[in-house]
This record gives sequence, C-alpha cells and structure tokens, in this order.
Amino acid sequence: MNNAFKFAGTAAVIGGLLAGAGPVLAHHSAAMFDFTKTVTLTGTVAEVRWTNPHVTLLVDAKTEGGDQSTNWLIEMTSPSNLVRVSNWTRTSVKPGDNVKLVVAPLRESDNKGGLLRTLTLIDTGQSFSPNIYQRSEPGLD
Repeated sequence: MNNAFKFAGTAAVIGGLLAGAGPVLAHHSAAMFDFTKTVTLTGTVAEVRWTNPHVTLLVDAKTEGGDQSTNWLIEMTSPSNLVRVSNWTRTSVKPGDNVKLVVAPLRESDNKGGLLRTLTLIDTGQSFSPNIYQRSEPGLD
C-alpha cells in the first residue's frame, strides 16, 4: 500500500509539471513583421513599457518624407535580454526623448507598428540596438 501512495504521488507531480510545460514553451511568432523592409521614423517617445515578455515603445513619429505624426507601437525583446546583451537600462530611453528609429514594419501596413532594429537618441547621438545575436556575429570583440 505504501508503494501505491509513492507511485500516485510521483505520477501527480510529473503530471503537474507536464501540464505547466505547455505555456512555458508557447511563444508568438514574429511572422507579423516584414523583415524584407525597413521604415525609418523620427519622433518623440510617448511611453516606455519595460515589462515582460517584450519591451515596447509608443512613439509619436513620422516616416521619412511624411508630414503627419502617428502613434507607432514598437516592439523589442525582453528586458533581461536588453540589459544582458545590448547594455540597455530601464532609463536608456524615456518619454519625451527625441528619437530616430529603424524598424521592420508590420505586414499589415494599416497598423502602425514594427520590430525595432536601431534607435538613436537625436539629442546625444547615442545608438541602441536590441539585437541579442549581435555578440555572436563574426568580427565583434
């Protein structure tokens, strides 16, 4: 009888772990972004959302040659990746900062958003990239 309880307990623990594994493995695709194009935006940061699973910026920006500003939602990687690999901090970019962005736009062009490629603070010239693979690219020290 004692072995039956051990088996049932072990089975319950394993079942619980397996049941919780699905959400951990799930992640949305980046298929919504058009990686064959880039869009350059210039504008002012309205909001920084430094949260998991992805840091996002809300930027009031216009495209090169554009004459009207529009709110753009720009997505990046997670806060831990930005800090660990790309040397960002929570305060690297703040609301009110004037920025120039290069983004991979959303495939649905009616929606103003994209995945950040580079961000430059216009006032200081400091550039940031959320590229978590940059350190594995050849030629970097």
